[in-house]
Amino acid sequence: MQVIEKIKALGIVPVVKIDDDEKAVPLAKALCRGGLPCAEITFRTDKAEQAIRRIAEAVPEILVGAGTVLSCAQADKAKAAGAKFIVSPGLNPAVVAHCQNEGIPVFPGCCSPSDIEKALELGLSCVKFFPAEQSGGIAAVKAMAAPYGDIAFLPTGGINQKNLNDYLSFGRVAACGGSWMAESSLIEAENYAAVEELTRAAVHTMLGFELAHVGINGKDETEAQSAAKKFSDMFGFVYTPKNSSVFSGGYIEVMKVPYLGFHGHIAIRTNYIERAVYYLNSKGVAFNKDSKKYDDKGKLAAVYLENEIGGFAVHLMQK
Repeated sequence: MQVIEKIKALGIVPVVKIDDDEKAVPLAKALCRGGLPCAEITFRTDKAEQAIRRIAEAVPEILVGAGTVLSCAQADKAKAAGAKFIVSPGLNPAVVAHCQNEGIPVFPGCCSPSDIEKALELGLSCVKFFPAEQSGGIAAVKAMAAPYGDIAFLPTGGINQKNLNDYLSFGRVAACGGSWMAESSLIEAENYAAVEELTRAAVHTMLGFELAHVGINGKDETEAQSAAKKFSDMFGFVYTPKNSSVFSGGYIEVMKVPYLGFHGHIAIRTNYIERAVYYLNSKGVAFNKDSKKYDDKGKLAAVYLENEIGGFAVHLMQK
């Protein structure tokens, strides 16, 4: 998987300032435990190069990059240390061209149509939108994206857990950069438990897992209709027959013939199904590839986990 594809799948890029490279590895491990194996180490301190090197060597599963790269020399140091991508606050054509020649992905900061046109001229397909909130937020991203259909954005600056999904819900946003889960004060205090918890909370906010419905395997259509009607009569749920099942409200689905799962299935909704699959894969969860269903635009809409839980098949579904 290419770097940009990994960044899109992760959805969030933790932006980290490290003053003591001894703390780089435990920080990286905390981010991984929290569900975000990614870090952009900013060149705002003289410890950035060594921090990147330590992480790249000790935590190879993490996608580590360099941020606040202002020169070709810094880009070279970052790459030599093990950085897999380069991020800069502005668009410096010399730095972009140098990174391209060195074969390392680069995401320069852009906040105007002129910046975007320069980026397109340089052959870039994804840029950092910075500073995001101060430059107009998601409304500005959407306005800027409209005339430029071939470019994606990595908004950074002022993004936090509260406004994260405002950005990610727009299809042209590849991912968001943010520092709230790895603030300098937490790193200085070596409070890696807090970093892990804040990272996990950020991931869960992004993915938005919630119960959609419970499916019950009826033995035939008559039993399915009877069971669904009982739920509807008792609880006032709307009785809705479908082709292969009968729903009672949006909560109970009774299959007309037994389907996946010994007892039935459980459907879990998520904000971003592709990111959810990537996240669960990283936790060792396997999926039944033959169960994938797509919407009329060819995008993944549902997929079942490979294994049952408590006699129930489990599937994700796109909200």
